[in-house]
Amino acid sequence: MSNNNISEIRLSGIGGSPGICIGKAYLVDREGVEVIEKYHIGKKYLQREKNRFKAAVKKAMDELHVIIENTPEIYRQPASILETHVVLLKDKMLYEKTVETIEEEHVNAEWALRKVVASVKTIFRNMEDAYLKERVTDIVNVSDRILRNLAGAKQVDIEKIDKRVILVANDLSPAETSQINLERIKGFVTDRGGRSSHTSIIARTLEIPAVQGVDSATITIANDDLIIVDGTSGSVIVHPTKQTLVDFKARKAKYETHKVVLLKGSQLPAETFDGFHMPVMGNIELPDEVFSAIDHGGDGIGLYRTEFQYLSRRTFPGEEELFEKYKDVVKVMAPKPVIIRTLDINGDKAVANSSNSIERNPALGLRAIRYCLRHPDVFTTQLRAILRAASFGNVRILFPMISSNDELCEAKRILNQAADSLEKKGVAFNRDIEIGILIEVPSAVVMADVMAKEVDFFSIGTNDLIQYSFAIDRENRHVSHLYRPLHPAIIRMIKQVSDVAVDNGIKTFMCGEMAGDPLHIPILLGLGMDELSMNPQAIPVVKRMVRSLSIQDNQMFIKKVLKQTSATDTMKLVQDTYGDILSEKVFVE
Repeated sequence: MSNNNISEIRLSGIGGSPGICIGKAYLVDREGVEVIEKYHIGKKYLQREKNRFKAAVKKAMDELHVIIENTPEIYRQPASILETHVVLLKDKMLYEKTVETIEEEHVNAEWALRKVVASVKTIFRNMEDAYLKERVTDIVNVSDRILRNLAGAKQVDIEKIDKRVILVANDLSPAETSQINLERIKGFVTDRGGRSSHTSIIARTLEIPAVQGVDSATITIANDDLIIVDGTSGSVIVHPTKQTLVDFKARKAKYETHKVVLLKGSQLPAETFDGFHMPVMGNIELPDEVFSAIDHGGDGIGLYRTEFQYLSRRTFPGEEELFEKYKDVVKVMAPKPVIIRTLDINGDKAVANSSNSIERNPALGLRAIRYCLRHPDVFTTQLRAILRAASFGNVRILFPMISSNDELCEAKRILNQAADSLEKKGVAFNRDIEIGILIEVPSAVVMADVMAKEVDFFSIGTNDLIQYSFAIDRENRHVSHLYRPLHPAIIRMIKQVSDVAVDNGIKTFMCGEMAGDPLHIPILLGLGMDELSMNPQAIPVVKRMVRSLSIQDNQMFIKKVLKQTSATDTMKLVQDTYGDILSEKVFVE
């Protein structure tokens, strides 16, 4: 309960899943293995130590299988994520390397596992992509489960919590999150984690408020403390005052009402009131996220990131494995389009058997299309799988991080070779698919007029385009304030790309985060975007925003926008012009 003698405390974190919940805190007391001692294992006891490790892994696999079997069918995505954890348990980079370390260094299993995990964490944390960095958490979750089994420590049993509470924990694994009973758990707060973590993805699937990366949550919050969790803004309020409670109860009610209204209209087309139709698509990382895109009214998949199958493994995925995953998404979404982006990570960091050293600046290194062109065998395998999946629906292919026309032409050459090889073998595929490039490097903007003649569409990836244009790392708190989607330089670049597309009779899409913010929609309509793609939860509010606008007004409005000289001025112009409409959508992610 709120206590007049206790001061209100406000904590800040990362909004993992939108929404507001108010209730008593329940601290999850995970019995972990924080201190690990290293000790020598004699030669004649090495096999016994290896067997002890293998038994702990087997027990971890059995535990996860039980959780998966008990996961309701409606939670397809949590079950899918847990299945990847099962795979990680037997991954060569983790499993075999630990066994090798025990044998070669004559050390105990706990120490060997911790050493291997530390090495893997270094590899993943040197990746540029935030989503891929968060895969470190999956590896840590899996290793923690093994360590607890080695130590005989007790596992968290969230499923048995029998009262309405808000979970507060240092961290929650996907396995623990998937055990959440929605009739009992209102939301959760964690010290660790981020928006791209699988725990956040599951929270958004379950549609419960979550704030992660709070740092001091478990220190500041005690059992039964009254707390407010605002997953939209990423804030947590401990010991709220009566007035704060009144304010947030009103905000919560407004959010819930607004959410219902949005979902009711999510299946309606995004059409301006003067008749312009804007397809609004979903971005997905995992195949099962396609259901979220459909449920939220997505008109297709505007960005299917394909990196997940390449992560944390000794060998590259084969053509059949890739084909099956792509086919599943394409068949479910058919006849709506699915844009499959080819491998967009530094492959040498994703696949454990690489002998290459860690790059000092992976963002500017051998990543995405550069890596694929350097390793045409890896690229061809993926392209063959995509072409085969295209025979089951409407597929478009997207090449990432194209910085020159030479790269584009080489990528297309390899694509044609892949198609020829399938044709020779008599394998079913579809060669007649649209080809696009991801505009995320300034040089691609400058050379757009040349590359437009080689492709069917442009897709603007604003996340990287903004970072590369301003030479900033948006995760660096010292310069993150310079990440401004509404900066005139970015708006002018988008206009240049769109104008080139119109001149050459091709389309312009946008799949970066800029597309998912209703504040930006009047500008994007005015700039001539043909499709927008975003995280599935943002689809309803963007569709509703489109239905509130006039394409003719937006085309006139963009002339005023292009006269602005700062992001602040542009923001003010948008708010002054569309503030009444935007004020209705304040509580939406």
